[in-house]
Amino acid sequence: MASKKISTELFKEIPAVNDLLKNPQVKKIMDLVGSQEVKKVVNSVLDVIRRQIVEGEITEIDAPQIIKMIKEKCESEQRPSLQSVINGTGVVLHTNLGRSLLSPEIKEYLNRIMFSYSNLEYDLQAKKRGLRYHHVEKILRELTGAEDVLVVNNNAAAVMLVLDTLVPNKEVIVSRGELVEIGGSFRVPEIITKGGGSLHEVGTTNKTHLKDYQDAINENTGAILKVHTSNYRIVGFTEKPDPVELQKLAHAAGVPMINDLGSGLFIDLSKYGLPKEPLIQEAVATSDLVTFSGDKLLGGPQAGIIAGKRSLIEKIKHNQLLRALRVDKMTLAALEATLLLYRNPAQAARKIPTLRMITMSFDELKERANDLAAKLESIPGLSVQMGSGESQVGGGSFPGYRIPTALVYLTLPTSCSPTKFEQLLRTGEPPIVARLEHDQLIFDVRTLQGGDVTKIYHRISSLMK
Repeated sequence: MASKKISTELFKEIPAVNDLLKNPQVKKIMDLVGSQEVKKVVNSVLDVIRRQIVEGEITEIDAPQIIKMIKEKCESEQRPSLQSVINGTGVVLHTNLGRSLLSPEIKEYLNRIMFSYSNLEYDLQAKKRGLRYHHVEKILRELTGAEDVLVVNNNAAAVMLVLDTLVPNKEVIVSRGELVEIGGSFRVPEIITKGGGSLHEVGTTNKTHLKDYQDAINENTGAILKVHTSNYRIVGFTEKPDPVELQKLAHAAGVPMINDLGSGLFIDLSKYGLPKEPLIQEAVATSDLVTFSGDKLLGGPQAGIIAGKRSLIEKIKHNQLLRALRVDKMTLAALEATLLLYRNPAQAARKIPTLRMITMSFDELKERANDLAAKLESIPGLSVQMGSGESQVGGGSFPGYRIPTALVYLTLPTSCSPTKFEQLLRTGEPPIVARLEHDQLIFDVRTLQGGDVTKIYHRISSLMK
């Protein structure tokens, strides 16, 4: 009975909404975010207070604390959902964490373009309307060796646009072993269907011969499509035809040879110890059209690039679907600036973050791990160890391949829950994503960027107090 009385009295002490809105601190917030938004927050905070009273969590009304809760919730509501995240997982092309990082080398250029008018579709020399795609055509033709190029918003769109243009109501011949599914359950057969074609599957999962393609060609064949299995590997008893021979077969049948690379590469990374992957320029030389991503291994913004024969590209440019798939000035600016770095391959490997992280030496990784470990060891109660492990390229690239890396292991005091601690790191400011294995927090230093070591130290130090 006494408890009920206390609750009733506490309810009476809850400040009225209008009184809270007249508070000078709250009025300042209203000037910034608007009265309606603040009213919602005030009502939400008061609902929390009422629940706490009912559950016996509070025994007095603290008006300053209520004001503080309102301010914090308003700040939280106004904070953008998309945040900068520290990646301590060792997965370089982490799809969930935004995949490729743009090079800091192009930051100044992007700032100029993003925050000013530009000649996106204006020919400054001719004083007339221009085409947005012209800004990247020259450098892409130079790097790929293609007669012409076109950029759309992602590689799935590139494939679909090509098929929609060239093979409506026609059969597309694809090897059974190349019917891939990429992230988000997007599948090659469905993309072919959406592109207006129909799938003609040939060969087996592990072996497809040139004759299989030859036997499949008929009066309704629209194209031969080769799909690079960039996100899985078939090993052992395997066989596939030489791309040169496949292109000859396509030309003899009067149909285009289309090559979907998925994640495109300009630089041979096998000299850094990674498996050999087909290069974009190699694919262009043995195909009529090649499609690939602008991000992932290339290290630019998300985009889909079509490179190949001018006659085919011209047809694609006149497809009405192109307008729905076109890229904006931000994508074009970031893509062009990234591509320009490839004129010097050695420079590209150093300055493009994706390539730099993939090709880092173990000595460099060990030095970075030593730096992080030394800082964390100064935090009381924290046990720190170093070790070796494996990173992943990620993003559907180099499937099954692991890169040797340096790791930092953190063991928390028994009074700290590793699961809770990891959650606090992940949901705090800045968000820090690490591995949690066997009650140990693990940082793979390969994916840490400049300044991350210091940020991790300060964040963990504050949580351990």
